[in-house]
Amino acid sequence: MVKLNRIYTKTGDDGTTGLADGSRLAKDAARVAAYGSVDEANSAIGVALLHAEGAHREMLLRIQNDLFDLGADLATPGEPEGWNALRIVGAQVTRLEAEIDRMNAELAPLSSFVLPGGTALAAHLHVARTVVRRAERETVTAAAEGAINPLALQYLNRLSDHLFVMARHANLPAHGGAGDVLWVPAANRESS
Repeated sequence: MVKLNRIYTKTGDDGTTGLADGSRLAKDAARVAAYGSVDEANSAIGVALLHAEGAHREMLLRIQNDLFDLGADLATPGEPEGWNALRIVGAQVTRLEAEIDRMNAELAPLSSFVLPGGTALAAHLHVARTVVRRAERETVTAAAEGAINPLALQYLNRLSDHLFVMARHANLPAHGGAGDVLWVPAANRESS
């Protein structure tokens, strides 16, 4: 169980941060950037939750918890001796895939790229999706520097897909939307 007695420790004043195994890294290290973006994605989902109801809300709450698991996974290099590190597992990835499939079954195939927007929920989900994509890129960079749980990368990849599909789902008329906001190529090239 996590117990925090003090919020500031002053140990990071030198530009380093502590990892779960007690080692320290520079605050701009790829691993730290990756789990920092995971935290940012979690915060963006927190804002999306202000507009979510029903199944959308339930899925997002589960995802927020998963993102703390993912942050712990990324903050724990290697396999620390004497304890089992918290890691993303296949069941978490599989759950995202099943949820994507359920939502996607209600959606029409895309005829163009989707512009971020529509309902407030959809717009916030698109913001969260782009932060997750950044976290995925940073995790790939971190994996080039040291071992990363491959399921962490799979989770991030599925999560960005999940948030995209949920944004489309949130734009369905049944959820108060008017459908997808589609890109119209070269729509504004002609002068009026």
